[in-house]
Amino acid sequence: MKSLLCALLFIPGILFSQSVFENAEKLFRQQKYNDAKALFETLLKDQPNDLKILEYLGDINGISKNWDAALVYYKKLKVLKPSNADYHYKYGGVLGMIANESNKFKALGMIDDIKQSFQKAIELNPKHIDARWALVEFYLKLPGIIGGSETKATRYANELLTISPIDGYLAKGRIAEYFERYKEAEKLYKIAIQIGSSKICYQKLSDLYKNKMNQPEKAKQIMAEFDQKTKS
Repeated sequence: MKSLLCALLFIPGILFSQSVFENAEKLFRQQKYNDAKALFETLLKDQPNDLKILEYLGDINGISKNWDAALVYYKKLKVLKPSNADYHYKYGGVLGMIANESNKFKALGMIDDIKQSFQKAIELNPKHIDARWALVEFYLKLPGIIGGSETKATRYANELLTISPIDGYLAKGRIAEYFERYKEAEKLYKIAIQIGSSKICYQKLSDLYKNKMNQPEKAKQIMAEFDQKTKS
């Protein structure tokens, strides 16, 4: 009887926490990040190892570019559930942003952790698209003297091609654009459009025309074509 009474007394607290969590999620979806953060932080005091709360706080700090705070949450998530691919991916992404804003010597010390985090995400989830995109960008922007190369970036673009053809062609187009092979990039983005017709495909081609090929009218024409397709 005593144990039943204790359980009944505990129920209102559970229901209150659920209500607060639902409100915090709603605020997050509405992009009211500061308000959501305050509620999630309140919940975290009583549930310090709750994976969803920790991830939301990591995401909110990432959105706000509070990289150091986001890293703390993602690192804890990795420790609590090392088998989750997204936690490794998000940790690597934030670490990359910190490295990007740090001096060269500090950034050099982070390179292996960044690369290994993305590779771990792929190991845990062989179809992880975002981690492969991250490695495409990683190897494009990393100086050749410390491991960056088109060949390595292309490897992950090819892997994307087998998992998601649209992402594969977009990634190959991104590589061609990065190395100023604009006609090749144009061709690849057009193939992506033929396969998927998503807004991002049209946007990539439009941006190429506008920002790299000095063809603003073509850029407008491409987006007008997308608008027309979405209306029909």
